[in-house]
Amino acid sequence: MKHKKTYYSIELASQDREFIVEGPVTTDAFKSYDFDKGLVAFRPPKQQQQALLKVTELPESRLIIARENNIIIGYATFLYPDPLERWSEVQLDNLLELGAIEVSANFRGYNIAKNLLKVAMMDDAMEDYIIITTEYYWHWDLKTTGLSVWEYRDIMEKVMNSGGLEWYATDDPEICSHPANCLMARIGKRVHPDAVHEFDRVRFKHKYMI
Repeated sequence: MKHKKTYYSIELASQDREFIVEGPVTTDAFKSYDFDKGLVAFRPPKQQQQALLKVTELPESRLIIARENNIIIGYATFLYPDPLERWSEVQLDNLLELGAIEVSANFRGYNIAKNLLKVAMMDDAMEDYIIITTEYYWHWDLKTTGLSVWEYRDIMEKVMNSGGLEWYATDDPEICSHPANCLMARIGKRVHPDAVHEFDRVRFKHKYMI
């Protein structure tokens, strides 16, 4: 499958701050920006910046960023599922995983996450893909936000809904290990029924649950 990528950007203005949400960004463009120190959810900022640089070099990947001037304050990545995950077992070349979405703690409250997904879905090529994300409560920033598991789950679901992702049932053991965990997905308008069938097959490995 040829991975077509069309660049989009929007401007966000809030009180005395202005942001650019754009992507998919190229490797060269990403190199030209600095990384906000509040982006610490997955790794120390410098390490995560290097990891994302490698993501931009993958042919199928999409990296959407939010920035204030030349400082990246948030991002969302789309790429093939990890080979060790069950979602890669179907080997669909049009199944991408929302691998990470993060907004710096210094810039929360500006609807950055929702707009990252909105910009990602502005590209008509996304109608050729099944986009999935797996949400696990142990990855959520409950301590800093002070939210309960269910309050955070509600926010995450609304963020994902803004990108057209909806809740999907599955018998995946990790997701089923806690009721707050969930699988969400967006099936593009041009995705072939055969691909949807394969996606359904990997969602449920126990036929009695279909």
